[in-house]
Amino acid sequence: MQNRTDKIKEIAKRLLDEEKVDLVLGHRKGTIPLKNTPGFAYNKDEVEELLWDGNCRSNLATFLPRLKDKRIAVVAQGCVSRNIVGLIIEKQIPRENLYIIGVPCIGMLDPNILREKVSGEILETKEDETKIILKGSGFEISVEREDVLRNNCKLCLHRNPTLFDELVVDEVREQNVSGRYDDITALENKTSEERTTYFDELLSSCIRCYACRDACPLCYCPVCFVDESNPQWCGKSTDPRDVLNYHILRAFHCAGRCTECGACEDACPMDIKVRMLTRKIEKDIQENYDGYEAGMSLDAEPPLATFKPNDPQSFIK
Repeated sequence: MQNRTDKIKEIAKRLLDEEKVDLVLGHRKGTIPLKNTPGFAYNKDEVEELLWDGNCRSNLATFLPRLKDKRIAVVAQGCVSRNIVGLIIEKQIPRENLYIIGVPCIGMLDPNILREKVSGEILETKEDETKIILKGSGFEISVEREDVLRNNCKLCLHRNPTLFDELVVDEVREQNVSGRYDDITALENKTSEERTTYFDELLSSCIRCYACRDACPLCYCPVCFVDESNPQWCGKSTDPRDVLNYHILRAFHCAGRCTECGACEDACPMDIKVRMLTRKIEKDIQENYDGYEAGMSLDAEPPLATFKPNDPQSFIK
């Protein structure tokens, strides 16, 4: 990972020296192990704090709509670059204000899986392309990188950025993943009552903190539908029906736009697998809209944002 970090710093310093950007948006070491945080570098000293490793799970595209008036260099792997494409298409940030530092990605680490590998608290990690070394009080062990990746990274088909101005390393080989939606298909094959029970149990621990929404680059509305009071679209309690309504409505807002970045699940303090909702809808989008995937091209608008007068479906006539 050090070669990626060094190159990010080199590019960032050059862009700031040449006054091509006002700031560089990347990642820096967090205050607790296994959790890096977004880093805003306005000068060379702040650039020195930037890094890249398997704990850079925040989706930096989330900040771009709030910085649309600045010239920004942003560090972006495959999923984040696809979100940037979506934000440009949806006119949330002008392309000319962005310098995209592309990072070919080999996957982010799952902190829950890492903690299961040891009996004590992890204080430090070191990593390379294939191994992760976990260090703590009284232990130091090595694990295979592919065994401790997040689920969305194991299923990722687009590790290389789809849009970039400069790559920090050569492109990596893309994964050939079969059965990406096997779990969703199994859920679809259950009875209506079984599916209801499944989602009730899945969301039973939700505390309505909205961390999933706030971490998502697709949720940039000035006022979210859950915060509206006139009219009130969604109940604000933790009653199971209100919770389900919130998650279903948010998932539908992501339809045809989600890039499977995993930021929602990473932010959830209750470890809820909210991607089961978004993945179900993205599966439907791919099946009904000719295999469409979000963020692959600046010329392809999301299916639900596109009107075609010759649509063959009778409901539109």
